[in-house]
Amino acid sequence: MAGESYDFSMIVIGSGPAGESAAMNSVKRGKRCAMVETHSRVGGNCTHRGTIPSKALRQSVKQLLRFTSHPLLSNYVHPRSYSFPNLRTEMNKVVQRQVDMRSRFYSRNGIHRITGRARFIDGHTISVTQPDGSEEKITAQNIVIATGSRPYQPADIDFNHPRIYDSDGILEMDHTPRKLLIYGAGVIGCEYASIFSGLGMKVDLINSRDNLLEFLDDEISDALSYHLRDTGVMVRHRETYRTVKADDHGVTLELQSGKKLRADAMLWCNGRTGNTDNLGLETLGIEPDHRGQLSVNHRYQTAVDNVYAVGDVIGWPSLASAAYNQGRSAAAAARGKESNQFVEDVATGIYTIPEISSVGRTERELTAEKVPYEIGRAFFKDTARGQISGNMVGMLKLLFHPETHELLGIHCFGAEATEIVHIGQAIMNQPAGNNTIDYFIRTTFNYPTMAEAYRIAALNGLNRLYEGG
Repeated sequence: MAGESYDFSMIVIGSGPAGESAAMNSVKRGKRCAMVETHSRVGGNCTHRGTIPSKALRQSVKQLLRFTSHPLLSNYVHPRSYSFPNLRTEMNKVVQRQVDMRSRFYSRNGIHRITGRARFIDGHTISVTQPDGSEEKITAQNIVIATGSRPYQPADIDFNHPRIYDSDGILEMDHTPRKLLIYGAGVIGCEYASIFSGLGMKVDLINSRDNLLEFLDDEISDALSYHLRDTGVMVRHRETYRTVKADDHGVTLELQSGKKLRADAMLWCNGRTGNTDNLGLETLGIEPDHRGQLSVNHRYQTAVDNVYAVGDVIGWPSLASAAYNQGRSAAAAARGKESNQFVEDVATGIYTIPEISSVGRTERELTAEKVPYEIGRAFFKDTARGQISGNMVGMLKLLFHPETHELLGIHCFGAEATEIVHIGQAIMNQPAGNNTIDYFIRTTFNYPTMAEAYRIAALNGLNRLYEGG
């Protein structure tokens, strides 16, 4: 084959979800693959700084909240009695289990691992600067860039100060602030606002937009806003920062509106930057955009045909779930498969407390497109499982065409929303005629389950339709 003169069929730079799946897909098809990772432990930002630690932390807080809200147990513990460093201990255990598991994957599948910083020499050659300063050059027929992203840090904010954190550094916080400022109300900011308010902290969440997470269905966004406020989060919309000043006792955030906010610490959650600097991309003529992200085609090729890019480094949707599929698709394209999946149909998963998930179109989008629709709702407080488990906050919302009954959108807010949404997603992806809300009427769901909310929502929607409102 054409790659016989190279050391490897494929080199993957970065061991996060996208890089791991690209490497695994390659070796499972008999290709020789090398993995270059900056850190000594595999897993990338997803395992060490992003998805895994933050969700493990969230789970601990969620369990603590359920314990403290239980009528038989609430007198024995209070959220403030648990410090953030205590919760980090369990979080780190989960991270280590992930690292151990993924390390076994690489060893078992014979993927050649190299620890160091990769830099392109040309389109087929990588120079790796190893921790001891030595350099190793390796070649491959194809190269996959899966270097991920990092929090954006404005130059006028001192992130070296011990009271100012970004979404990576917050996981190393060694104290429990009584009051926390969170600047940036995107997905990460909202998730951390719910986590820290669950620990009993006073939280100010600063949002530069008119509403929280404006890409969500309006009703779901409103529900999130209400619930955050109900748990003590002060949400401030349409605000941008002017200055951030920190001292030994706290942080002062001055806003463009003239407001000055004071807290024990500040968490910056406003944007991310692709990890493309120092890769030597200029030698290939590949130019990242202003966010450090790379442009790719539907086969995940960059401007150089045999150099691919996947995961957060290419921007949207910046989800681990999508990254796994992107990595597999890039590997398929690299080995010459004529057709490969371009990841577009992605369910949104937001791990606030309670969580949010959606797939398909929103009411706002359908209205703008002049597509008629009807709505079916199921409130968790009306389900037997919700009442038994105590998970009574939230709802499942189905949008469907009034004539064909085709499912157009699924939006869920509440416990296990990120699991529940996939039932509807599976039906939405069926061929025309089988992708309707009627499926949930015909199907017998286990009782009591949260999945039963689909039957309740479908009946609610069809009853509204047949009764004319």
